[in-house]
Amino acid sequence: MQKATLVLEGGATRGVFTSGVLDYLMEQDLYISHVIGVSAGACNAVDYVSRQPGRTRDCMIPSDKSESYYYGFGKFMKEKSLMNMDLIFDIFPNQIYPFDYETYLQSEIKCELVVTNCLTGQAEYIDERTDRDKLMKICRASSSMPLVTPIVNVDDTPYLDGGLADSIPVKHAMESENEKIVVILTRNAGYRKKKLSRSMIRIYRRAYESYPNLIKAILTRSLYYNHTMNYLETLERQGKIFVLRPLARPVSRMEKKPENLTAFYNHGYDLMKKEYERLIKYLED
Repeated sequence: MQKATLVLEGGATRGVFTSGVLDYLMEQDLYISHVIGVSAGACNAVDYVSRQPGRTRDCMIPSDKSESYYYGFGKFMKEKSLMNMDLIFDIFPNQIYPFDYETYLQSEIKCELVVTNCLTGQAEYIDERTDRDKLMKICRASSSMPLVTPIVNVDDTPYLDGGLADSIPVKHAMESENEKIVVILTRNAGYRKKKLSRSMIRIYRRAYESYPNLIKAILTRSLYYNHTMNYLETLERQGKIFVLRPLARPVSRMEKKPENLTAFYNHGYDLMKKEYERLIKYLED
């Protein structure tokens, strides 16, 4: 096991790129001692710690329509969710694509899943090792995008997507005891978030009027994200961190076409294969 910290960005279905990256690492039996996963990155993180190559890919690229996790408009109005979160975080791990809870819970890898506390608007980094149902609930919370999926309550605390408060927790990683940090991004080089439009601001204010600190986190997300990217790129230029990001155009965060998702997965796998020696050199220098 390499003593380092692995940071995994989210991005909904863009996370299939990260799945390809991690599957290659697992095939090489390369495991890193500390993992921090955000949103889709949290799903990738737990499958990496449970040592299950291919599992996240299979969950993200359904083999038939019965495994599609997207609701139609009618279902969305009824369920108040665009995605079937019960399928993703209950039926998949417990029935269709079994999650190896035993390996995960006994692993020596520190695995922090990032969530946004709706009451405080702050990011929390949770490493759950005792309760199987709670683990999947935390993953669900970390992946629950605002407006399109419901708030998730964990121990009576409301949470949403970890990316709202800390999309790329490189600063949190720098606070760890590890000198080496590996960051897997799902956007191309130079990407920056745009400010929310006035109409979207109004929508968020109405949707989460009971959570003023959450609204603040959402409204300042682009500013914090862009500052983080500037910081990350400075560290990268200085050779202090290893960063892998897609070179091809990413899929959309709600991509449905299996062929597009498979191509982006393969891009992550092939790119990590190409950059593997550079990663090993970074970790061992």
